Amino acid sequence: MALDITETDGHLHLRLRVSPGARKPRVGGEHGGALKLHVSEPPERGRANEGVIRLLAEKLGVPAKQIELVSGHASQDKRVAIAGLDEQTLRERLASQA
Repeated sequence: MALDITETDGHLHLRLRVSPGARKPRVGGEHGGALKLHVSEPPERGRANEGVIRLLAEKLGVPAKQIELVSGHASQDKRVAIAGLDEQTLRERLASQA
């Protein structure tokens, strides 16, 4: 996967492209350098954002508190900061999900 991953202050920053209201939450691969995620929550009152954090935490095997939504709160295009993983481990865990 050709994902756009950067490191700042000990956190990995990952771009996301989110599709809310999906039948089943899943990782959908790469979309223009961003990780495509499908979440079942609707895009209202932050519910889809909560679904994004929950899905990423589950797929990456980290606690949800290690993932922070840093931009794109009301957009399909989001950026998250992930603590506690190095870039190689992140890429390996994402590759096993796609």
